Amino acid sequence: MTPTKRRDIVHQMSNVTTEPETAPKFNAEAFAMNIARAMESSGQALAAYLKPRQSGELRDKTPNELGEVIKTFSVVAEYWLSDKERASELQMKLGKDYLDLWGAAARRMAGEADAKPTIEPAPRDKRFQDPEWKSNQFFDFILQLYLLTSKWAQELVRNADGLDPHTRKKAEFYVQQITNALAPSNFILTNPEVLRATVDSNGDNLVRGMKMLAEDIEAGHGTLRIRQSDPTNLEVGVNMATTLGKVIFQNDLMQLIQYSPATETVLRTPLLIVPPWINKFYILDLRPEKSYIKWCVDQGITVFVISWVNPDKELGKKTWADYMTEGPLTAMDVIEKATGEMKVHTAGYCVGGTLLASTLAYLAEKRRQRVTSATFFAAQVDFTHAGDLLVFVDEDQISALERDMYESGVLDGGKMAMAFNMLRSNDLIWSYVVNNYLKGQSPSAFDLLHWNSDATRMPASNHSYYLRNCYLENRLSTGTMVLDNTLLDLSKVKVPVYNLAAREDHIAPAESVLYGSQFFGGPVRYVLAGSGHIAGVVNPPASNKYQYWTNDNIKDVKLADWLKGAEEHKGSWWPDWREWLASHDPETVPARDVGSVATPPLEDAPGSYVRVRA
Repeated sequence: MTPTKRRDIVHQMSNVTTEPETAPKFNAEAFAMNIARAMESSGQALAAYLKPRQSGELRDKTPNELGEVIKTFSVVAEYWLSDKERASELQMKLGKDYLDLWGAAARRMAGEADAKPTIEPAPRDKRFQDPEWKSNQFFDFILQLYLLTSKWAQELVRNADGLDPHTRKKAEFYVQQITNALAPSNFILTNPEVLRATVDSNGDNLVRGMKMLAEDIEAGHGTLRIRQSDPTNLEVGVNMATTLGKVIFQNDLMQLIQYSPATETVLRTPLLIVPPWINKFYILDLRPEKSYIKWCVDQGITVFVISWVNPDKELGKKTWADYMTEGPLTAMDVIEKATGEMKVHTAGYCVGGTLLASTLAYLAEKRRQRVTSATFFAAQVDFTHAGDLLVFVDEDQISALERDMYESGVLDGGKMAMAFNMLRSNDLIWSYVVNNYLKGQSPSAFDLLHWNSDATRMPASNHSYYLRNCYLENRLSTGTMVLDNTLLDLSKVKVPVYNLAAREDHIAPAESVLYGSQFFGGPVRYVLAGSGHIAGVVNPPASNKYQYWTNDNIKDVKLADWLKGAEEHKGSWWPDWREWLASHDPETVPARDVGSVATPPLEDAPGSYVRVRA
């Protein structure tokens, strides 16, 4: 871009966005000083990145991931390059699209006000909402060039015949990640909002942004830990996870929390919640107004929750069977000592639900009657339709991950967090890169995103078993999973099941949860909540948000057909679940004190395990 053209663009932006009398004055000296300060902070960021690598504390594993990308794209490229005519048609199509774009841009520059764009962004694409993406000819051209190239790259994969489904899914995912990363909104000179902020603040936004970048790399010990929320006034046990209770038991893998009653009477049968160990249990106990745990206590339920340890290398050999025996099975024994009740209602969230289903099948095989009902929140027992996470699952990728895990004993929490963030990279990665590091804007305090960034490690043996037996080999639903020398069969699980899915869930897709319902041997109530993996579950009635659907027909039916016959209900599914729970066990007893002589309280909730940062 020539200096004259750059001045014209800046002049256009100032005309569009500010009144002449209020427009901030550009100060060349201040701008130069701020650019120097930003470069100094970027140098500190680079130093924070290099320091653990130079000391040997951290070694990059990127060759594994990069090799997977190259291998996948090589298969796609082979299809197009193996036929000269096919390759020529591909080039001609892209060339024609570029010529059409250039022609439209030339007509608009010539003054044709009604010149239509060659391609437009999706209406809900938040990256290109600023008016200058359309009003400014330069930014409009850059945007359309990007959209055309992205569309062409996606069609490369979509139209490549002969790809196996897994390779196609990986290629589509990698193309999406690359095109998201290369969006013009991610760069200073091609984002009108950032360029305007840079001119208006004389580059002060870049000073703040580079300072945050250095801090976030330092906080990640050499890897970028993008801050998604301001941690101010967001402290576990102070502003979140504040429901009153006590830790009444702990072992190497978990602390068991019992919550203090809030009603004079409670259901006779207590509730045991098995949360995921990927992230922490307080997703169910955020601020009081959105706490599922507090709501359950207020509804007259004696609530027990497992708080998993944030494991280190010493726990790297803990297996899936260990998590079952030292987790829910031990918790049931402790609950019996604390309350005198031999049976519990159970609830499992995400991978905690998968473990709970395994436990129920194990108990059924042993003919042990310990459970009255089972509730699953966005949990899978069959992985045929497991969604976007299948991109990361094949023999080569799991073997490479196992080599890394067994070396350190655990899977680093940041690895899993990044995998989840990549499923929605525009929302959970690039929007924060732009806002934090280019605009220099600190994120606001948001408990959900603070929880999302509170990563946990995973023992190598346990995580390897999960990936292989569930995602890769799908053993739980097919009746071939073995735990503690016991073959598991879900059809022997006869307890009533409340199976909750979320309509926009990318982690446990609603189709997958519906399909998994058929493998249980008892009655199943499948309920579909609005929104996604978190908001679909954590949806308190007082918020009056979203909706849920019910339909008793779950046998051999696809989700689309199930929805056609489903009844929609406004608001939260929580009251529906509470009615379902009471329908299976309505008996009440006087509210119980926390703990007992056999299980004395050890410390206040939420306990110490949850406070350990990865």
